[in-house]
Amino acid sequence: MTTVEKPSASDSAAALDAHAEYDELLNRLSDGSLHRSFSPYKDIDWDSPEFAVVENDHRWILPLIDPVGAHPWYRALPEDKKIAVGMYRQANVAKVGLQFEQILIGGFMQHISRLPNNSAEFRYCTHEVIEECNHTLMFQELVNRTGVNVRGLRPILRVLAPFIPLAARPLPSVFFMGVLAGEEPIDHIQKSYLRTDGDYHPTLKGVMRIHVAEEARHISFAHEFLRQRVPQHGPFARFVLSLVYPIVLRVLCNAIVVPPPEFWDEFDIPRSVKKDLFWNSKESRATLRSYFGDLRMLGEDIGLMNPVAKLLWRLLKIDGRASRFRSEPEREPMKLAS
Repeated sequence: MTTVEKPSASDSAAALDAHAEYDELLNRLSDGSLHRSFSPYKDIDWDSPEFAVVENDHRWILPLIDPVGAHPWYRALPEDKKIAVGMYRQANVAKVGLQFEQILIGGFMQHISRLPNNSAEFRYCTHEVIEECNHTLMFQELVNRTGVNVRGLRPILRVLAPFIPLAARPLPSVFFMGVLAGEEPIDHIQKSYLRTDGDYHPTLKGVMRIHVAEEARHISFAHEFLRQRVPQHGPFARFVLSLVYPIVLRVLCNAIVVPPPEFWDEFDIPRSVKKDLFWNSKESRATLRSYFGDLRMLGEDIGLMNPVAKLLWRLLKIDGRASRFRSEPEREPMKLAS
């Protein structure tokens, strides 16, 4: 007869302590949402003359830290074309952010619908949903102000978007991997902008500052959720998750970061440029890997970096050094295309 080993008293006590620490973290995050939150219509002065969107504004030109902005094809364009491409790209990034937030909101509502009374997770997740709703208003306002009719996500993702949140109920660990697959690259890109002193349009700066400030809480929660949830799975389920993890990261990163077909068609961008940017050139592959340092660290911490998984990370071209701490900057600035 097969016997089931009961957890020892020390194991049970450790589990209780870990759960108490998790609840304490969630309560701190909830307090942060309560006392340090932003309003898209109070904290951004949309009607200020400084925020006006006008023709031939060089502040829409993409900087070198943007993959498109660093490419020789873009840098060779006349200024008016650079402005047009830059405004379209920034507006489309905002639209993608909006659509991704909508997917998150749907998934969070699926997840919290089964949480018990007195759940610290319920309270925090509801705060996060409120903040994500504000982000959708902020992103849509930015798109509206530019006057560019962007579509956001690529067509297949626009079709699948209403169904993706349904995964949050049966597959919460996979869903929150997907949350990080979208949040981490966006956060990385926006922090790169804000760390420079570039002359960006103030609308972009205002939106990015609010988004980065609040996403810090959202990313912290998703990391801690997986730290709590993944070790609870059995060995086979953890092995499967170790393979699912990098696939979800790569697929959703592409969906978030790579512009849709309309972008390439609108500006008649050569196919060779698209390949260089996503992800054939040495520089673009370095950029791709840089998005996932924190997520490689998380994978190591929660036991998802076995030899087979590491091979898969390499095949997907997202392997590399794990961060030593959250949001660790790159040690050396990436060399850009000349």
